[in-house]
Amino acid sequence: MNKIQEIKKALNKKYYERENEIEAMLTAILARQHVLLIGPAGTGKSALSAELSKIIKDCNYFQWLLTRFSTPEELFGVLSLAELEKGIYKRNTTSKLPEAHFVFLDEIFKANSAILNSLLTLINERLFYNGEIPIKSPLMSVIGSSNEYPDEGEGLEALFDRFLLRFEVKYVNDTQNFISMLQGNTDHIEIPSMTMNELLEYQFMTDMMYIPNEVYQTLAEIRMDLEGEGIRPSDRRFKQSLSLLKARAFMEGRQQVMRSDIMLLQNTLWETIEQKDVTVQIVRENSQDKLQKLIEERKQEVNELQASIDRDSSVEVRIEVRNKLLAIQSELDEINKQQQHPMIPELSSNIRGFADEIANNILNV
Repeated sequence: MNKIQEIKKALNKKYYERENEIEAMLTAILARQHVLLIGPAGTGKSALSAELSKIIKDCNYFQWLLTRFSTPEELFGVLSLAELEKGIYKRNTTSKLPEAHFVFLDEIFKANSAILNSLLTLINERLFYNGEIPIKSPLMSVIGSSNEYPDEGEGLEALFDRFLLRFEVKYVNDTQNFISMLQGNTDHIEIPSMTMNELLEYQFMTDMMYIPNEVYQTLAEIRMDLEGEGIRPSDRRFKQSLSLLKARAFMEGRQQVMRSDIMLLQNTLWETIEQKDVTVQIVRENSQDKLQKLIEERKQEVNELQASIDRDSSVEVRIEVRNKLLAIQSELDEINKQQQHPMIPELSSNIRGFADEIANNILNV
C-alpha cells in the first residue's frame, strides 16, 4: 500500500460521508488538476482542504476567503515600492498564491474582474505575470469552494470551466454518523503524511499508467452519446480527463486504467448544472456493465462496513457488520456460479477473511 492509499483510508475514517470528495482531492493532486466543491456552509469543505497542508510536508499552501471586495494584493502580493520607484510594476509574491503548490479559495465565485484574469492564467497555465515577465508558478492543484453555482451572465464561465472535477457536498445524512460527529469520535485520528519528493514520484508513476484501447473507445462512445443530448465537452476537457483516469488507477494499486475508472468522469464532463443528471447517466451506462457495477457497489459496501467498525468497535456493531459481510459473500458466490468474473473470487475471499477476523475479535472480547 502506497502512502496515497494510507492517507485516503485515514481521511475516510476521520471525515464522515466524504469518500467521494476525498478521492477527488487525492486524484487531483496526483493528476495536477483542480477540484470544485459546491455546498452549504458548515459541510467541512475548508477543513478537508486544509488537510493538504498537513498531508504533504514542505509544501507551500495558500488559503483565502474571497469577497466582492477582495483585491489583487490579497492573493498575489503587494506592489514593491522599490521597484515602483524604478517604474517597474512588480508584486512581492512571498507566501502568496503565485508561490503556492496547493491553494484553497473559499467562495471562489466572488472573484471580481480585478483579480479574475490573473487567477485564470495561474490556474490554467501555471503562469503569473509579475510586471511584464511571466513567472512559472509551482501550483499543482486548486480546491475551490462555493455555496452555490455561478449565475449565467456573471462572466465566470471560464473560471468554472477551469475545474476538472466538480462535487456537490451535503450535510452528514446518516443519523449514527451525525451523532458520532457531534461526539468528536474521530478527532483523534492522525493522517499520514508524505514528502514533496514522494508526491512527485507518485505523480510520475501516475503519468506512466497505461490506457488500453477499450478505454479510449468507451470515451468516444460517451462523447457521441453526450452530443446526442446536446452536451459537448471540449476536446481539451476529454484530454485532461485522461490524467484523472490514470490517477484513479494508481490509487487502486493497478498498472493500467480500467473501464470502470471512467465512472469518475460523471463529475467532469458536464458544462452546466442542467446537463449534470443526463451526463451522469450516460457515463454510468458506458463505464460499467451490470456485473461490474454490482461488484464495485459491493466493494464500496465492504469499505463502508470497515469504516463503521473503525468508528465503533462495540460487539453489537461487529455482529451486525459480520452478518452483512456474510450476506454479501453469499450473493457474490451465487452470482459467480451463474456468470464467472475474475474479480469475484478474490473479493469473496477477502470478505470471508474479514468476517472471520471479526468473529475472532468477538470471541476474544
